[in-house]
Amino acid sequence: MRALILRDLRLAVRAGGGFGLSLAFFLIVVLLVPFAVGPDAAVLSRIGPGVLWVGALLATLLSLDRIFALDHEDGALPLIATSPLPPEGIALAKAIAHWLTTGLPLTLAAAPLGVLLQIGGRPMAGCC
Repeated sequence: MRALILRDLRLAVRAGGGFGLSLAFFLIVVLLVPFAVGPDAAVLSRIGPGVLWVGALLATLLSLDRIFALDHEDGALPLIATSPLPPEGIALAKAIAHWLTTGLPLTLAAAPLGVLLQIGGRPMAGCC
C-alpha cells in the first residue's frame, strides 16, 4: 500500500497542475468573496468559515477525477486491480495520496486566508 501511495504522489508531481490548480482556485474564491460582500469585518467574520469550507470543497472536487484517471491513461489500472491488495486498500491508498497532494496544501492555506476573512479566535461561552 505504501508503494501505491508513493507512486500516486510521484504521478501527481510529475503530471503537474492538479494540486496547483486546486490551490489557485481556493485562493481566488476566498480572495474574491470580500469584494462581493464588502469590507465589513462583522460580515466577513460571520461568513468566513463557510467561505473557507465551500472553497476548499469545490477546490477538492476539481482534482477528484484525477484519482484514477492517470492510472487509466497509462494502462496501470487493470494491473492495480489485479494486485493482491484488496479494492478497499487501493481506494484508501488513492484517497491518502489525494489528501496529501490536495487536502494538505488547502489546509495549510486556510489559516492565513482565515485571517484575511477576519476570522479570529473567540473565547468559548462561559470561559474567562
